[in-house]
Amino acid sequence: MYISIILLAVLALVALWVALTFNKLVAFRTRMEEAWSVIDVFLKKRYDLLPNLMDVVLAYAAHEKETLENVISYRNQGMQAKNPGEQIAAEKGLAGALGRLMAVTENYPNLKADARFAALQGQLVDLETEISTARRYYNGTTRENNIAVSTFPSNIVASLFSFAKGQFFEIAEAEKAVPRMPKADSANS
Repeated sequence: MYISIILLAVLALVALWVALTFNKLVAFRTRMEEAWSVIDVFLKKRYDLLPNLMDVVLAYAAHEKETLENVISYRNQGMQAKNPGEQIAAEKGLAGALGRLMAVTENYPNLKADARFAALQGQLVDLETEISTARRYYNGTTRENNIAVSTFPSNIVASLFSFAKGQFFEIAEAEKAVPRMPKADSANS
Protein backbone atom coordinates (compact mmCIF):
# COMPACT_ATOMS: atom_id res chain seq x y z
CA MET A 1 0.00 0.00 0.00
CA TYR A 2 2.79 2.45 0.92
CA ILE A 3 4.61 1.55 -2.28
CA SER A 4 1.50 2.37 -4.31
CA ILE A 5 1.15 5.73 -2.59
CA ILE A 6 4.82 6.53 -3.13
CA LEU A 7 4.61 5.43 -6.77
CA LEU A 8 1.51 7.59 -7.31
CA ALA A 9 3.22 10.55 -5.65
CA VAL A 10 6.30 10.13 -7.88
CA LEU A 11 4.10 9.82 -10.98
CA ALA A 12 2.14 12.90 -9.93
CA LEU A 13 5.39 14.88 -9.48
CA VAL A 14 6.67 13.72 -12.88
CA ALA A 15 3.35 14.66 -14.51
CA LEU A 16 3.45 18.05 -12.81
CA TRP A 17 7.03 18.62 -13.96
CA VAL A 18 6.13 17.65 -17.54
CA ALA A 19 3.13 20.00 -17.49
CA LEU A 20 5.15 22.91 -16.09
CA THR A 21 8.00 22.32 -18.54
CA PHE A 22 5.55 22.04 -21.45
CA ASN A 23 3.93 25.34 -20.46
CA LYS A 24 7.36 27.00 -20.19
CA LEU A 25 8.27 25.77 -23.68
CA VAL A 26 4.95 27.02 -25.07
CA ALA A 27 5.58 30.43 -23.50
CA PHE A 28 9.08 30.64 -25.02
CA ARG A 29 7.80 29.60 -28.46
CA THR A 30 4.93 32.09 -28.26
CA ARG A 31 7.25 34.97 -27.30
CA MET A 32 9.55 34.05 -30.18
CA GLU A 33 6.63 33.97 -32.65
CA GLU A 34 5.28 37.27 -31.34
CA ALA A 35 8.72 38.87 -31.66
CA TRP A 36 8.97 37.65 -35.25
CA SER A 37 5.55 39.11 -36.05
CA VAL A 38 6.81 42.55 -34.94
CA ILE A 39 9.82 42.21 -37.25
CA ASP A 40 7.50 41.11 -40.04
CA VAL A 41 5.42 44.31 -39.68
CA PHE A 42 8.52 46.50 -39.95
CA LEU A 43 9.85 44.52 -42.92
CA LYS A 44 6.53 44.94 -44.74
CA LYS A 45 6.70 48.70 -44.12
CA ARG A 46 10.21 48.72 -45.58
CA TYR A 47 9.06 46.66 -48.57
CA ASP A 48 6.31 49.22 -49.19
CA LEU A 49 8.80 52.09 -48.97
CA LEU A 50 11.36 50.64 -51.38
CA PRO A 51 9.45 51.13 -54.68
CA ASN A 52 9.12 54.87 -53.94
CA LEU A 53 12.82 55.10 -53.13
CA MET A 54 13.65 53.16 -56.29
CA ASP A 55 11.55 55.52 -58.44
CA VAL A 56 13.46 58.54 -57.15
CA VAL A 57 16.85 56.85 -57.61
CA LEU A 58 15.90 55.67 -61.10
CA ALA A 59 15.11 59.25 -62.14
CA TYR A 60 18.73 60.23 -61.39
CA ALA A 61 20.66 57.03 -61.93
CA ALA A 62 18.90 55.05 -64.66
CA HIS A 63 22.09 53.29 -65.71
CA GLU A 64 22.42 51.69 -62.25
CA LYS A 65 19.79 49.19 -63.36
CA GLU A 66 21.50 46.06 -61.99
CA THR A 67 21.68 47.51 -58.47
CA LEU A 68 18.03 48.56 -58.62
CA GLU A 69 16.96 45.14 -59.96
CA ASN A 70 18.80 43.40 -57.10
CA VAL A 71 16.98 45.50 -54.50
CA ILE A 72 13.60 44.70 -56.08
CA SER A 73 14.48 41.00 -56.46
CA TYR A 74 15.40 40.61 -52.78
CA ARG A 75 12.37 42.68 -51.76
CA ASN A 76 10.12 40.33 -53.71
CA GLN A 77 11.80 37.28 -52.16
CA GLY A 78 11.21 38.73 -48.71
CA MET A 79 7.56 39.48 -49.46
CA GLN A 80 7.01 35.91 -50.70
CA ALA A 81 8.85 34.23 -47.81
CA LYS A 82 6.81 31.55 -46.12
CA ASN A 83 8.77 31.30 -42.87
CA PRO A 84 11.37 33.22 -40.85
CA GLY A 85 14.24 31.23 -42.40
CA GLU A 86 13.30 32.28 -45.94
CA GLN A 87 12.69 35.84 -44.76
CA ILE A 88 16.08 36.01 -43.03
CA ALA A 89 17.85 34.79 -46.18
CA ALA A 90 16.06 37.40 -48.31
CA GLU A 91 16.85 40.10 -45.74
CA LYS A 92 20.57 39.31 -45.87
CA GLY A 93 20.52 39.75 -49.65
CA LEU A 94 18.42 42.89 -49.40
CA ALA A 95 20.79 44.42 -46.86
CA GLY A 96 23.71 43.97 -49.25
CA ALA A 97 21.72 45.33 -52.20
CA LEU A 98 20.61 48.36 -50.17
CA GLY A 99 24.21 48.95 -49.17
CA ARG A 100 25.24 49.00 -52.82
CA LEU A 101 22.29 51.29 -53.62
CA MET A 102 23.26 53.78 -50.93
CA ALA A 103 26.87 53.66 -52.16
CA VAL A 104 25.67 54.42 -55.69
CA THR A 105 23.71 57.44 -54.47
CA GLU A 106 26.96 58.97 -53.23
CA ASN A 107 27.89 59.48 -56.90
CA TYR A 108 24.80 61.61 -57.59
CA PRO A 109 24.85 64.94 -55.73
CA ASN A 110 21.51 65.99 -57.27
CA LEU A 111 19.90 62.79 -55.98
CA LYS A 112 21.31 63.33 -52.50
CA ALA A 113 19.91 66.87 -52.57
CA ASP A 114 16.44 65.73 -53.72
CA ALA A 115 13.89 66.39 -50.96
CA ARG A 116 11.85 63.27 -51.77
CA PHE A 117 14.96 61.10 -51.65
CA ALA A 118 16.03 62.63 -48.35
CA ALA A 119 12.54 62.06 -46.88
CA LEU A 120 12.39 58.46 -48.11
CA GLN A 121 15.91 57.77 -46.91
CA GLY A 122 14.99 59.24 -43.51
CA GLN A 123 11.98 56.92 -43.32
CA LEU A 124 14.22 54.02 -44.26
CA VAL A 125 16.71 54.94 -41.54
CA ASP A 126 13.87 55.04 -39.00
CA LEU A 127 12.59 51.66 -40.14
CA GLU A 128 16.09 50.18 -39.95
CA THR A 129 16.33 51.37 -36.35
CA GLU A 130 12.98 49.79 -35.52
CA ILE A 131 13.98 46.56 -37.28
CA SER A 132 17.26 46.50 -35.37
CA THR A 133 15.46 46.91 -32.04
CA ALA A 134 12.90 44.24 -32.94
CA ARG A 135 15.70 41.93 -34.13
CA ARG A 136 17.47 42.21 -30.77
CA TYR A 137 14.26 41.31 -28.94
CA TYR A 138 13.52 38.44 -31.33
CA ASN A 139 17.04 37.05 -30.98
CA GLY A 140 16.70 37.25 -27.18
CA THR A 141 13.46 35.28 -27.24
CA THR A 142 15.00 32.82 -29.68
CA ARG A 143 18.00 32.36 -27.37
CA GLU A 144 15.72 31.61 -24.40
CA ASN A 145 13.68 29.18 -26.49
CA ASN A 146 16.78 27.43 -27.82
CA ILE A 147 18.27 27.07 -24.35
CA ALA A 148 15.07 25.51 -23.02
CA VAL A 149 14.76 23.18 -26.02
CA SER A 150 18.41 22.09 -25.78
CA THR A 151 19.17 21.75 -22.08
CA PHE A 152 18.49 18.82 -19.83
CA PRO A 153 15.94 17.97 -18.55
CA SER A 154 13.56 20.23 -20.51
CA ASN A 155 14.95 18.82 -23.77
CA ILE A 156 13.15 15.56 -22.92
CA VAL A 157 9.77 17.30 -22.92
CA ALA A 158 10.77 19.38 -25.97
CA SER A 159 11.56 16.27 -27.99
CA LEU A 160 8.40 14.47 -26.80
CA PHE A 161 6.20 17.35 -27.98
CA SER A 162 8.26 18.37 -31.06
CA PHE A 163 9.42 21.77 -29.84
CA ALA A 164 12.13 23.08 -32.16
CA LYS A 165 14.93 25.60 -31.96
CA GLY A 166 14.32 28.97 -33.55
CA GLN A 167 16.56 30.57 -36.15
CA PHE A 168 18.44 33.70 -35.15
CA PHE A 169 18.03 36.81 -37.31
CA GLU A 170 21.68 37.71 -37.58
CA ILE A 171 22.83 41.00 -39.00
CA ALA A 172 24.57 40.82 -42.35
CA GLU A 173 27.96 42.47 -42.50
CA ALA A 174 26.81 44.72 -45.35
CA GLU A 175 23.81 45.90 -43.32
CA LYS A 176 25.95 47.54 -40.64
CA ALA A 177 26.57 50.58 -42.83
CA VAL A 178 23.10 50.86 -44.35
CA PRO A 179 21.38 53.20 -44.72
CA ARG A 180 22.47 56.60 -43.56
CA MET A 181 21.42 60.15 -44.18
CA PRO A 182 23.61 62.37 -46.34
CA LYS A 183 25.61 64.96 -44.45
CA ALA A 184 24.00 68.38 -44.26
CA ASP A 185 26.85 70.10 -46.10
CA SER A 186 26.86 67.56 -48.96
CA ALA A 187 23.09 67.93 -49.47
CA ASN A 188 23.59 71.60 -50.21
CA SER A 189 26.35 71.13 -52.78
